[in-house]
Amino acid sequence: MLEDPLVIAGQPFQSRLIVGTGKYKDVAETEGAIDASAAEIVTVALRRVNVADRSAGSLMALLARKSWLVLPNTAGCKTAEEAVRTLRLARELGIGARAAGSGAGLMVKLEVIGDDETLYPDNEQTLVAAGQLVKEGFVVLPYCFDDPVVCAKLQDAGCAAVMPLAAPIGSGLGIRNPHNLEIILARSTVPVIVDAGVGTASDAAVAMELGCHGVLMNTAIAHARDPILMAGAMRDGVRAGRAAFLAGRMEKRRTATASSPTSGLVAGSRGGRPIE
Repeated sequence: MLEDPLVIAGQPFQSRLIVGTGKYKDVAETEGAIDASAAEIVTVALRRVNVADRSAGSLMALLARKSWLVLPNTAGCKTAEEAVRTLRLARELGIGARAAGSGAGLMVKLEVIGDDETLYPDNEQTLVAAGQLVKEGFVVLPYCFDDPVVCAKLQDAGCAAVMPLAAPIGSGLGIRNPHNLEIILARSTVPVIVDAGVGTASDAAVAMELGCHGVLMNTAIAHARDPILMAGAMRDGVRAGRAAFLAGRMEKRRTATASSPTSGLVAGSRGGRPIE
């Protein structure tokens, strides 16, 4: 198999699929789906989980016994102050994992919501929070718009990756603006990970074929009719899309081209015309 890891802040991951831990019917289904996805990084919404519950059968107990890298996230936060405070608390409670490398801090997903209906991010508050968290030593992966300007500013602020949305959170609409993603990819020097909006395996493949370095999803797996089967499909979609990107697709043409050579064919006739 081709050695082609996703590298975030100097740390390699064999899987380019990152998954969430919410919205499943129970912890057993959560475990089955994440195992089927082959993801190495999982996100946990700190404001929506009882982080103090470490009892048998709880999500926190599951996370403690698995080898996944836990990525604390600030889902539900609406200001930079809330987001920074939430991640400081995660650090104090020992939730999550430090990034590899000398002096690397806790790796976190930053999410600051600006609109309750669309769940679109607040650009200004996200930038403020990102700058503060980077200063405090966190390794920051911010959820943001598919906006090349915002992504550039987050990169300049010291974020270890940028995570532009493909479509609104939980919508399953797929890649709505591939052109913007292509611009972001062309200008970025850190990994670009599509976050939000993926609905099925073909969406994940499209993101990877564009050159995105990874895909993060939750609802697309958890709300599938068979989450465990869908998790496997997403795993394969990400792998296939990445392989297709590395292979390089054929040039698009306006005319048909025979798939086999035309020279040296045996000629015949039909209606007075030679046939091949």
